[in-house]
Amino acid sequence: MDVFGAIASFAAIVLLLTLTPGLDTALILRTSLLAGRRPAWAVVLGIQLGTLLWGLLTAAGLSALLTASQVAYEVVRWAGVAYLIWMGGRMLWHSRTSGADDAAPPDPADTAWGRAFRRGLLTNLLNPKVGAFYVAVLPQFMPQGVSHAVMGVLLAGVHVCEGLVWSAVLIGFTGILRGWLRRPPVKRALDRLTGVIVIGFGLRLAVQQS
Repeated sequence: MDVFGAIASFAAIVLLLTLTPGLDTALILRTSLLAGRRPAWAVVLGIQLGTLLWGLLTAAGLSALLTASQVAYEVVRWAGVAYLIWMGGRMLWHSRTSGADDAAPPDPADTAWGRAFRRGLLTNLLNPKVGAFYVAVLPQFMPQGVSHAVMGVLLAGVHVCEGLVWSAVLIGFTGILRGWLRRPPVKRALDRLTGVIVIGFGLRLAVQQS
């Protein structure tokens, strides 16, 4: 397999992964609907930086530690569980406390660019399943005679580009419906739904084994 063949094959695989609804999709949609485009893009950039870092770590051989070391994997896994449950619980609490005031402004944590960026980054980096995916898949797309570090960056870059394009579609779609979806009852329902989804991902991560 040459470089272009490896990139094309990898792009097809991660395209399916990108289009599959998951935690990233839920976070992007919620942030775009409730806080606006700018914070939503902050979440997107945080997620994609996390993806790029996983690719770099895999190319450097560091993320293989998650597969080889049960202790390292468990540390990252339980940190991710705690973070997701905390984040989902916070969304549920915000939907409850904002219910008394239909004119309540968005949560400052949702509108602050830095906080939104950090939320996307941590959500990705604290998910050891992303690292395990890269460790399992990336070596299959490493042509002979090509630097693993360079190829790892190229492949992760492909994943990031696809993620950015799909995120632009999601944010553009929510922009069309934002006027209706930002009505207070709908906002509270979205907060509750996303909170439940995030907690669900945290609980699923807690019961899954490496």
